Amino acid sequence: MTTQLYLIDTNVIIGLEDNHTVKPAYANFSKLAAKHKVDVFVHEAASDDIGRDKDTGRRTISLSKLEKFQKLEKVKGLTEGDLEQIFGRIRRPNDLVDVTLLHALSIGAADFLVTEDQGLHERAQRHSAELARRVLFVADAAQLLATTYEPREVPIRHVAEVSAHTIRKDDTFFDSLREGYPRFDKWWDEKCIGERRPCWAVHDGDELAGLIVRKDETGTNTDATRKCDKILKVCTFKVSPEKRGIKLGELLLKKVLWFAQKNDYDLAYITAYPDQVALIALLEFYGFQQTATKGDGELILERTFSNHRLERDGHVPVYETDRKNYPRFVADTNVRGFVIPIIEGYHDALYPDLRDARQPDFFRDVGKESGPKRPGNTIRKVYLCRAPSNLGDPGSVLFFYKSKSDETPSQALTAVGILEELALASSTKDLMLLTGGRSVYSETELAHYKASQASPVKVINFLLVDYIEPPISLDELQAKGIFSGHPPQSILELKGKRLRDALDRCNFGFEI
Repeated sequence: MTTQLYLIDTNVIIGLEDNHTVKPAYANFSKLAAKHKVDVFVHEAASDDIGRDKDTGRRTISLSKLEKFQKLEKVKGLTEGDLEQIFGRIRRPNDLVDVTLLHALSIGAADFLVTEDQGLHERAQRHSAELARRVLFVADAAQLLATTYEPREVPIRHVAEVSAHTIRKDDTFFDSLREGYPRFDKWWDEKCIGERRPCWAVHDGDELAGLIVRKDETGTNTDATRKCDKILKVCTFKVSPEKRGIKLGELLLKKVLWFAQKNDYDLAYITAYPDQVALIALLEFYGFQQTATKGDGELILERTFSNHRLERDGHVPVYETDRKNYPRFVADTNVRGFVIPIIEGYHDALYPDLRDARQPDFFRDVGKESGPKRPGNTIRKVYLCRAPSNLGDPGSVLFFYKSKSDETPSQALTAVGILEELALASSTKDLMLLTGGRSVYSETELAHYKASQASPVKVINFLLVDYIEPPISLDELQAKGIFSGHPPQSILELKGKRLRDALDRCNFGFEI
């Protein structure tokens, strides 16, 4: 197998090596890296970072722990000015360390950078989407190692609808909430249990991994600034710290956005404190806006919903309009549409919600509450193919056609996505780098593509809009003239009436 090189930030070193119980995600990352002989490096700049610790004893101990890792040396002659020109303003010594790590990643000295520093993630995103995909939280890195090297397993169950009273209040999952909100136990008893508030819960085995508590409100009884008729309040949005980064936050938010859209809510809102930077960044990516600050400093973030047709903003790229209004999308006459055929195995990996589990086996989900073996049921996805046809601009509509399959649906359009980005991979390593943050592919599967300069592989990043219910069968596609003959074996562009007929048949609950 191809050797991967992981560069770890100082905060990860501390998480692995300090005098405290090692968190499960850190332990899992370290165990998998050692098990599969994956290279883990620290950067020479980490010594500079630790060297600023004014506690002499602690500094000496921390520097000694760096010697346990292989070291990635600095680039000779690279100046602070050079780095600032590439990655933006450097205000503090910590910023210099951050951009030095990003530079090592950008030149290919490392394949992935592992850090819990939200600011470093954001700086990578500002530089480029490609670089941001290679900057991982510890839990993401552990998940990627498992995806690449381990047999497929079921890490989480689907989001389950439960009542608050079914969840144990003394679960350690709530410890951090209780620390920040001393009245948590009283609130849980009186409001959540007393009012039988509905929840969405995600479990990893028997362990509570993610939770949303929700409440219906109206404009006459709400903390939201926009006094709409039908309001969805997200009272609690929490992912276990040990599961941070493995797409559970995005999975739960997908549930919020789809539920609000399909059930005709006018507004959804959530409150969060400024230090909840990862949650706020996720919410803002999908269109939530800070509208007010409460007396205790808590922020109110709101997002409106509509069933009306989404119109393009001439000053904003179509894709940006789509993601901020997700799951609605622009589909005017200037937006192109494409059918992407996909075989059963890859369809099951991308869309585990659609899998027929009546005949389960080791590689399939078992029972109605089970979930995907890898994070294939979130919003942001990646698909690989070698189809000769090209796709349109970001914001193009993608219809996924499941080819002839052993299980239903078979030979049907099943899902719709919005193109975010198309890239070409010329090697297996390119594929790992371009798919890392969203991968549902093992390295064996990636190597099977035999990507090369002469025969590159398309890497299609997209947002899943929704599933088509019921799927559009081949017979219906042919009867409506959406397919003029045999089903496509390669990417097919739909134009004019054919595209409009396909869109009209989707029944997503909003005008397209």
